[in-house]
Amino acid sequence: MIFKKRKTNFINIAESGALSDLAFLLIIFFIITAVFSINRGFILGLPQKDSTKIVNVEDIIRITLNEDNKIIYMQNQINLTQLEDIVKERLNFRPNMTFLLKIHPESTYQYVVDIVDKVRNLDVENFSFSLLENEK
Repeated sequence: MIFKKRKTNFINIAESGALSDLAFLLIIFFIITAVFSINRGFILGLPQKDSTKIVNVEDIIRITLNEDNKIIYMQNQINLTQLEDIVKERLNFRPNMTFLLKIHPESTYQYVVDIVDKVRNLDVENFSFSLLENEK
């Protein structure tokens, strides 16, 4: 028995135009998804280098995050719920309040994020933070 080889006709992808359609659809897909995946983070209005801003001392609320991740307000340890209540109360009397957070270098980053998130949700417009100096 003799088998005859059939001649198969392959379609050249480059000639069919399907490759260019696929490339066009991928380009459109990546353009659209790139617009939706923007990570904005915290939008902070930073002052100019040479500008000075005068802040009333009574408008500043000072919070310290120590090395044990404890929140300290006026030499008292508080939790996040108490911090929220204190900030709300101060905002009622002083809407231009400045929130000053002093962070110990050994404190955990997540606690800093929790405090910043809580304060930003309370619509505090003036927010400042700095690192505490290591005591030797």
